Amino acid sequence: MGTVNKVIIVGNLGRDAEIRRTQGGTAVSTLSLATTESWTDKSSGERQERTEWHRVVLWGKTAESLEPYLLKGRQVYVEGKLQTRKWQDRDGNEKYTTEIRSDRIVLLGGRGGGGGSEGGDYGSRESSATSGAAASGPPELTEDDIPF
Repeated sequence: MGTVNKVIIVGNLGRDAEIRRTQGGTAVSTLSLATTESWTDKSSGERQERTEWHRVVLWGKTAESLEPYLLKGRQVYVEGKLQTRKWQDRDGNEKYTTEIRSDRIVLLGGRGGGGGSEGGDYGSRESSATSGAAASGPPELTEDDIPF
């Protein structure tokens, strides 16, 4: 049997999306996504909570078209794969970053995740090797497409 590298998370954006361009001009958007787990401590009976932060990367047209909607507090559904990159800091030390390279994102609820209608489902143009439906990239957004 082969291997699987698949991540699915639903969380809230910790800050507005940051968009940059590669030297070749491709758009890259970086998201900081929080997932929170709650439980009751068995010994004390107190409510406990832990938040995990995830770095999510969007590429190409998906990054460009969603940037205005990926705002702090927004709840999103993300599918993708884990990817670890090696890089050097300013002092020449090797560093590693593990992130989710998203190939699908769904805008959920309103800003802050406080309800509202479900938003759009956007596949990444770069995912064409794994999904024929996403090969044409995300649809162009108009004001009629925005659920809020």
